[in-house]
Amino acid sequence: MSIVDLPIPARKPKLAEMVVDALRKRIGAGEFGPGEKLPTESQLTVHFGVSRTVVREAIAALAADGTVQPRQGAGVFVMANAASAFTAIGGETSNKISVALNVLEVRMGIEIESAGLAAMRRSTSQDAAIHEAWNEFGRLLKQGNPTGKTDFAFHRAVAAATNNPFYIEVLDALGSRTIPCDVASPWGTESVLTYDYQAGLHEEHKRIMLAISDQNADGAREAMREHLSRSQDRYRARLAEQSGEH
Repeated sequence: MSIVDLPIPARKPKLAEMVVDALRKRIGAGEFGPGEKLPTESQLTVHFGVSRTVVREAIAALAADGTVQPRQGAGVFVMANAASAFTAIGGETSNKISVALNVLEVRMGIEIESAGLAAMRRSTSQDAAIHEAWNEFGRLLKQGNPTGKTDFAFHRAVAAATNNPFYIEVLDALGSRTIPCDVASPWGTESVLTYDYQAGLHEEHKRIMLAISDQNADGAREAMREHLSRSQDRYRARLAEQSGEH
């Protein structure tokens, strides 16, 4: 057997990913119910036999997808929606890119209308919050820093501008790990982390932002539809690339 015929070894899960999976299973099984406090950082460190850094990374990932909420000085608490179907989607690890496409399909059904409602209902302060998230994305992009969290912040600011709390709740349940340019996303790939890719996202966000600012509901819906459709196209292209590699 030549070296090219050797099977490619599976990527070994990071320690933080294993802690995340273990905690998510225990939360899903009801061991830690909604509103209950997780063991302390020190206790988790001892229990899993890992460093504090690993525990913190795991908690950050769980907080990003809406499973837990860290509270300054009080601890880390399980969110009420932690066992929801959306969190289950966010926690899926198999067939990654196809799952991401399913999540994007759900997002299209939610965020296209939320953009239109935001254009009709947004307040001056909510409009400013959308602009601030867009500006922060651009600042991080210029510095070469990860933009995933500000990408999610932009979409969340749009959801908040609907003045319907359920839009935020659903988006929080889906979590920032659905953002493809977030390095913490399980579906992120090098091909979607390029500068040009993120600059394209920034321009797509700009069209959404300007339509909302102009209170152009139809324009906001169309800009959001185009943005999410392009994300779907990029994922489909990546999935085709992976299929060709096997």
